[in-house]
Amino acid sequence: MSAENDAHIQPIDAAPLAGRSFGKTLTVFDLTLFTVSAIVLLDTLAATASIGPSAVTWWLLLAVFFALPMGLITAEMGTTYPEQGGLYAWIRNAFGAKWAARAAWGYFINNALWVPSVYVMFSGFLVRLFGLDLPLSAQVGINIALLWVTVAVNCASLELGKWVPNLGALLKMIIFLTIIVGGFAYAGVHGFANEFPREAMTPTWSDSLKYLPAIIYGMLGFELVSASGEEIKNAERDLPASILLSGVIVIGLYTLSTAAVLAVLPAGDINLVEGLVDMLQMLFGDSMAGKAAVIVFGVAALYTFFSNGVTWSIGCNRASAAAADEGQLPRFFGWKDKRHGAPIGSAIAMGAIGTAVLILYGSAASSNEDLFWGLFAFSAVIFLAPYAALALAFFRMRLIDPKRRRPFRVPGGVVGAFLLTALCVSALSGAIFLFLYVPGEGVQQMTLIGLLVAIAVGEILIALARAGKKRRA
Repeated sequence: MSAENDAHIQPIDAAPLAGRSFGKTLTVFDLTLFTVSAIVLLDTLAATASIGPSAVTWWLLLAVFFALPMGLITAEMGTTYPEQGGLYAWIRNAFGAKWAARAAWGYFINNALWVPSVYVMFSGFLVRLFGLDLPLSAQVGINIALLWVTVAVNCASLELGKWVPNLGALLKMIIFLTIIVGGFAYAGVHGFANEFPREAMTPTWSDSLKYLPAIIYGMLGFELVSASGEEIKNAERDLPASILLSGVIVIGLYTLSTAAVLAVLPAGDINLVEGLVDMLQMLFGDSMAGKAAVIVFGVAALYTFFSNGVTWSIGCNRASAAAADEGQLPRFFGWKDKRHGAPIGSAIAMGAIGTAVLILYGSAASSNEDLFWGLFAFSAVIFLAPYAALALAFFRMRLIDPKRRRPFRVPGGVVGAFLLTALCVSALSGAIFLFLYVPGEGVQQMTLIGLLVAIAVGEILIALARAGKKRRA
């Protein structure tokens, strides 16, 4: 680490970003629903169910060896350093502003790429649900419109905007519980589409490698609400409680719903975009009442896709705005609403990038499924790296700031902290590798090229921002 970068480390009393005062609006109820809305994703359910029955075992194994460690790390960092910016502020405190800016850029650019992939799922689901005949170009137009509605919500106050993820989380839980109960009830009458013997449940690399990273991806997001750290009413008390509660809900919903989907649909026939519609139609049947139920639950699912995009945008845009406040990203990212601090500049930048990527990928993809997975894999690789930096920041802060009061402390001392860090970094590194290289398919060239371009653009923007900060100083 350079001397200049080291000078930015603020391990003891890092001040609130830009000295800005934020309203305390988030309760433990909000934190739990926000986290569930961020992590529980219907698009992840289809991808992981494609693995087959062993996906259930993978969910349970990774819950213990990845989600639990990441949740504990986040609870300690969020209560010990409850700063606006969350992940950005924690990495800055541990490794300096430049590395934090790289993490914030990765966080931001992933969101600008991932949100469009969610809206690809939205349009594909919409077409399948209502039997529409829309070309891919028209679906891309729907995606772009949704993207800019998300930008508008991001520009509103968090007191208002938080209700989008809150409602989304409640609807997700209803949909997932319907899938769980209905799936096993259907299988009890019609038989299981996939058998669940011990051999099928045993994890095997050959069948799991392509979509296994999606499980790890599907467990990320415990830290997201900490990007609004200074807007939490009682971070020391409510943050650990919400992480524990949301973690139990997330793992329970994912594990049981994956098993339920596999009870109804053969693993090889699950479409990444339209699989949920197939599931609902199987559960409710072809009667008038059944078709009406499919429409009702389908519309609820459409709303959850929208709430996914809003939830992640709220957190990621605040992190990039925090980096811009400190001169580590271009000043435009730090443009905020003067009354309630909403990250207007970051939201507009997200919308512009997402629009360009949708047009580019939409012109090259042959179907919405290809478009979805291309965007998802590309964004996921960029997204995972900041989490590895978060785990390393947690361990470093234990070493350089040992006397800091930690309202929530991960047990086991330095050894326990090291083990949790090693588990998280290993899982994340493996997932990054498998997104870039799929056994049997080789290197994913589009994903690799996109990653290199995103890194290069980030380095240029960070260098320009830091140069501008020096000139202003």
